[in-house]
Amino acid sequence: MKYLILLSLLFFSCTDTVKQTHLKYNELTSAEAEILLHKGTEKPFSGEYDKHYEEGDYACRQCNTLLFSSSAKFDSNTGWPSFDDNFSGAIEIRDDFSREEIVCSTCKGHLGHVFRGEGFTPKDTRHCVNSLAIKFVAKSHIKKAIFASGCFWGTDYWLRSVQGVLDTKSGYIGGSEKNPSYEDVCTGTTGHYEAVEITYDTNLVDYETLARMYFNTHNPEQANGQGNDIGSQYLPAIFYLDEKQKSIAESLLNNLRAKGLKPATELIPASHFWPAEEYHQDYYLKNGKKPYCHFYRPLFDEE
Repeated sequence: MKYLILLSLLFFSCTDTVKQTHLKYNELTSAEAEILLHKGTEKPFSGEYDKHYEEGDYACRQCNTLLFSSSAKFDSNTGWPSFDDNFSGAIEIRDDFSREEIVCSTCKGHLGHVFRGEGFTPKDTRHCVNSLAIKFVAKSHIKKAIFASGCFWGTDYWLRSVQGVLDTKSGYIGGSEKNPSYEDVCTGTTGHYEAVEITYDTNLVDYETLARMYFNTHNPEQANGQGNDIGSQYLPAIFYLDEKQKSIAESLLNNLRAKGLKPATELIPASHFWPAEEYHQDYYLKNGKKPYCHFYRPLFDEE
């Protein structure tokens, strides 16, 4: 089970190469650092996103976490980008004397402040954000990928470390039951896999890079689960969303077979992905721990 740490059963020994830095933050300009790190405020009407309304999403400029959708943006005529909603779990609200500060939930970078009761939109909430704290990602450059490699906590831990990943979501896929709970899936009778849905920026990372990280951070040859997490819900699988993803995954599997490995990884057309309970999201990031079933070990010659 997840809560038993039996290191002797791990495929990857402690002598394997482990990446020391998990989340790699973007290098900031002095102006961006003044906002995100030192809680500064840019001059009103000076930011590039004040009057910006292209379709897409807005991510944290420091860590790439998706924060706001363009559908939540409105013109408040206050001089700063304004949003009446945010992606679930993307931000934290903190007391800041008489105001409420907004910080990125991942890197804790300062974004701006939230104001309520102004009546701009039916949601009656304005997230007042500095343009220098966010960056826009056009809808055409936002793609998804879904990977299963045992406990989704570990899968999430490593895939979210890849530069260009905008969001990770732990959840369930592959079964027939709608909106399953963790308890349902743990019975091993629902047909679901624990998996992670990746949202990424194609300007910064491609699908093959994500798939390589997936293979490099679990034992693809284990056919009954991962580590000591045993059961059908822990089997390794790639749920492809189009034929290009399938082709790339097949090529990498053939590469591993040519090296003498016998991967048990399944290639399955993606079905509905059900997000897991909130306490499963970003588990290791929230708890300051590292996976016990997932370790980094390069499997491809060119790495």
